[in-house]
Amino acid sequence: QFPFGRRLPCDIYWHGVSFHDNDIFSGQVNKFPGMTEMVRKITLSRAVRTMQDLFPLEYNFYPRSWILPEEFPLFVDEYQPSFIVKPDGGCQGDGIYLIKDPSDIRLTGSIQSRPAVVQEYISKPLLVDKLKFDIRLYVLLKSLEPLEIYIAKDGLSRFCTEPYQEPTLKNLHQVFMHLTNYSLNIHSGNFIHSDNVNTGSKRTFSSILCRLSSRGADVKKLWSDIISLVIKTIIALTPELKVYYQSDIPAGKPGPTCFQILGFDILLMKNLKPMLLEVNANPSMRIEHEQELSPGVFENVPSPVDEEVKVAVIRDTLRLVDPQKKKRKDVQQHKECYKANTRYNYFVCCRCQTLENVPEGKEEALETGPAEEEECEGSRGPEAGLPSLCLKQVFPKYAKQFNYLRLVDRVAALFIRFLGVKGTTKLGPTGFRTFIRNCKLSNSNFSMAAVDILYIDITRRWNSMGIDHKESGMCLQAFVEAFFCLAQKKYKSLPLHEQVASLIDFCEYHLAALDEKRLVCGRG
Repeated sequence: QFPFGRRLPCDIYWHGVSFHDNDIFSGQVNKFPGMTEMVRKITLSRAVRTMQDLFPLEYNFYPRSWILPEEFPLFVDEYQPSFIVKPDGGCQGDGIYLIKDPSDIRLTGSIQSRPAVVQEYISKPLLVDKLKFDIRLYVLLKSLEPLEIYIAKDGLSRFCTEPYQEPTLKNLHQVFMHLTNYSLNIHSGNFIHSDNVNTGSKRTFSSILCRLSSRGADVKKLWSDIISLVIKTIIALTPELKVYYQSDIPAGKPGPTCFQILGFDILLMKNLKPMLLEVNANPSMRIEHEQELSPGVFENVPSPVDEEVKVAVIRDTLRLVDPQKKKRKDVQQHKECYKANTRYNYFVCCRCQTLENVPEGKEEALETGPAEEEECEGSRGPEAGLPSLCLKQVFPKYAKQFNYLRLVDRVAALFIRFLGVKGTTKLGPTGFRTFIRNCKLSNSNFSMAAVDILYIDITRRWNSMGIDHKESGMCLQAFVEAFFCLAQKKYKSLPLHEQVASLIDFCEYHLAALDEKRLVCGRG
């Protein structure tokens, strides 16, 4: 919306689909560049698989996946009771189907023209009222650098409309039994619209948690597992998001900052283990549904469960990104900058942010975490009449527990450093050779000719997979593969994640030395 005309900049721009809906040069935008591409089923599967290669136990919340058509030969050799096929660009359940045998995939005849991900089907989900359901959780990615993640304290539980049975040849095509998509089940005659958030075919997640708690389930552990799943998934996505970000908003140039609400679709297994189904870049924020008054005549009626969850998510997202809040905070800090503390008789310096003594009350406030602290601020300021925040900060709050997973982030930083031309997302052969030279990775056993062969082989293979052909060169995924290959050559006896971490340290050491040398030469 541009209430004063397009010439005047806005504080916040709310785009409907992607970052590129409009050309924005300032303020904040509710989309990240590249997010739509990153959460497509194939790209998400590749990102998670990279992390599974490094940390298989930490990333066992995502079903085994094969990318078709390129991995069809590998898939055919697998034997599992059931599989689910998901078209890469599909949404709202479009084109999803179940199969019992890998050979059944050939019957579709459309895989070549419409790539897909095929996954192990989770055949033993948690049931409520004998029905399968999934969870839609809303996650706010408030910042990419530094990484800042919030999770909504409530979500939606979306139910199938036919009692669940494990897949057989007879029930394989009963979508109302196996697929939880709201857009599919709403067409079932068994779909129940309810004015009560605890009943019907769409309920609040909190109502499910209450029910599980009454049965003696460890709800705190379940929430902890879900938070872990969300943080790990975002960590898998951030490296390539940073490449897109620097391409659209190069460092040192004016541009907007970004935030985005994501929809995480999660399935609970019978043992309460959460499994990631997919991530949505543009989750529906509708708070009403269509009701048929007479044949062909519809009207929109309010949906209490959607309203309860979604209004709070949007309201509190705007509260967290409110630019006026930061201005108020800066003014308050300025006022208190040289205010004496009579109890301890010291001054606080805003520039260095150091304290000689910290009052006991402040220690407690820090322990409560950023989300709770902002709630306290809201109660004293203009937000005094608003409910407490429904969005809970989980990163950097729990950063110490997850930072060790961010290896590919550091590899992406090396990739971005050697891109050379601002605005590009692919590394040319000269940039790759410069990376090898500057990091001292070539030697008698690995000549520059071998470097060129490695670059050509990996780049050619990734380009043949249909990866963005707008630019020529090596994409980040190809660079990561090359980096892993170099790490395995250099540190043969270590596990892969230690090999990669060791090579990152090695590269960062030599680049830091090179930067220091250039700095000294510049001063001279």
